[in-house]
Formats: sequence, C-alpha cells, structure tokens
Amino acid sequence: MKNKIKLDKTDRKILEILQSNAKITNANLATKIGLSPAPTLERVKKLELSGVINSYHAKLDIETVGLGVSTFVMVALKGHNKSNIEKFIANIADIEEIIECHHVTGTGDFILKVVASDIAAYQKLMLEKVSNIDVINNMQSMVILSTFKDSKIMPIP
Repeated sequence: MKNKIKLDKTDRKILEILQSNAKITNANLATKIGLSPAPTLERVKKLELSGVINSYHAKLDIETVGLGVSTFVMVALKGHNKSNIEKFIANIADIEEIIECHHVTGTGDFILKVVASDIAAYQKLMLEKVSNIDVINNMQSMVILSTFKDSKIMPIP
C-alpha cells in the first residue's frame, strides 16, 4: 500500500481545479487558489513528484471516436492462485479494448471494462482473444445501455 500524502487546503483546491480542467494555465490556477504563479507551480510539481498526480488525460466521447459498445465483464478464474492471476493479467495487458481491469471480491475474481466499435466487434474480441485465456473458468458480460454518471473527479478527503 502506498504512503498517504498529507494535503493541506491549498493542495486540495489545486487538485479539485486540475481534475475539472487539467489544461488550466498556471497563472489562472494561481489566481483561483490565491497564490502567485511560482509557489503554485512548485505545489503542482510537488503533487506530481509525490505521485498524488500521476497523469493528465483527454476525456474522449467514445461514440464520436467509433466505440459504440461498452461492457463490464465479470471473470472467474479456474483457481484463485498467484500463478493464474499473473497469467490472466499478462494475457489481458495487451488487449487494448480492455480499458479497465479490477481485482474484486464476490462471485468473480476480476471485473473488466471493455469497449468495442459494435456488437460484432465485441463478440469477435471475446471469442478470439478473451475466451482463449486458459485460466478463465467463466465470464458474465453486462452491456452498458446508458451511462448517467461518469465522473473522473475524485472526492478528496
């Protein structure tokens, strides 16, 4: 487990603003948090170096880029041991359509978020790539019909 970083009120405000608008200029960020640009930049760099901020991303509209089908797939392995877990993770690492993989508790071992251009592409992906992973015992797919909340903004305690 990673060490928890102590964040003050200003750090939290910086993180709140950057999560909403990572393209904000340092000058605008400084104005919003009430510091001058130099200490603002220093704080942002400190947050990056400490690992609190680990990347910046552009959020895409998946339908506009041709990814009309999103699913969650619950995966149960043949045996829940280190070897099978490592084999599974190694196999899915190179499947770009799997955009999230979470090790979970409950009836399955992993939950995957998978995107594809359409149902036919999803079916082909599952039949030709995912189903061929020999440590998988079974899978249950759940097609996402609608998304009502998709926030990437973390509530910072």
